[in-house]
Amino acid sequence: MSDVEKTDKSNEIDPRLLEILVCPQTRGVLVYDRDKGELLSKKAMLAYPIRDGVPIMLVDEARTLSDDEATKL
Repeated sequence: MSDVEKTDKSNEIDPRLLEILVCPQTRGVLVYDRDKGELLSKKAMLAYPIRDGVPIMLVDEARTLSDDEATKL
């Protein structure tokens, strides 16, 4: 398996987990951005990282979405 394949798989998340996860700040719906390996909360304007297949659901670890990113959600 190439390094690219390993990297792509490390940001994958179990679809069943996506069904139950919510934004810890707003309790709102999250959108999975597979390309960036993040879970996005439009309401909170935050992107939660996914590391090694594990979503990091800590507000302190999330990055703020740009207005442009939030509009696209």
